[in-house]
Amino acid sequence: MIGILVQGASWLSLGIGAAFILIGALGIIRLPDFWSRIHAAGIIDTAGVGFITLGLMLQAGFTLITLKLLLIAVFIFITGPTATHAIANAAFAARLRPFALAGDESGTFDSGKKKS
Repeated sequence: MIGILVQGASWLSLGIGAAFILIGALGIIRLPDFWSRIHAAGIIDTAGVGFITLGLMLQAGFTLITLKLLLIAVFIFITGPTATHAIANAAFAARLRPFALAGDESGTFDSGKKKS
C-alpha cells in the first residue's frame, strides 16, 4: 500500500515538474522582452527541475542514487539563480534596459512623477 502511494507521489511530482518546464518554455517564447524571458527561465525551470528531481528520488528509494540526485538538485538550486543573475547583470551593463528604465541611465526606477 505504501509503495503505491510513493509511486503515485513520484509520478505526480514528475508531472508537476514537466508542467513547470513546459510553462517556462512557453514563457520564453511568448513574453515580450529579455527581462520577462529571463524571469521565466530562471524561476520556472528551477522549480521544474526541483519537482522532477524529487520525483526521481521517490522512484529510487533510499539508496545512493537518492543522495546523488539530492546533490544534483542542490547544485542546480545554487547555480541556476546565480547564472540568471550573471546574465541579467551583463545585460544591464550592456545598457539593455527594461521598459520602465528606457530613458533613465542611472539604474534607478522612474517613479512616474514629472520633474519640475
